[in-house]
Amino acid sequence: MSLTKKQVQFLKAQAHSLKPLVQLGGNGLTEGVIAEIEFALSHHELIKVKVPTDDRAEKQLIMDAIVRETEAERVQTIGHTLVLYKPSDDAKITLPKG
Repeated sequence: MSLTKKQVQFLKAQAHSLKPLVQLGGNGLTEGVIAEIEFALSHHELIKVKVPTDDRAEKQLIMDAIVRETEAERVQTIGHTLVLYKPSDDAKITLPKG
């Protein structure tokens, strides 16, 4: 699934008021963290994940791994926060067409 520019803008607006639901701890990206992110995505569809690391390359690798492992769409990255979208079976968010 690929999001259009209009859909990305819509999701950014929806995510603006959200607080990060998942925050990586000292152990970094573990199977438990991936499971928690997948659970949050299945329940909310649109979530923020906080990746607190000062190393830009490491942060980018972690965010890429999260997107790859969860098969979610990256909506945007703001500093240490990653915004993810993955539609669930009972859709809660209706994306605009095109």
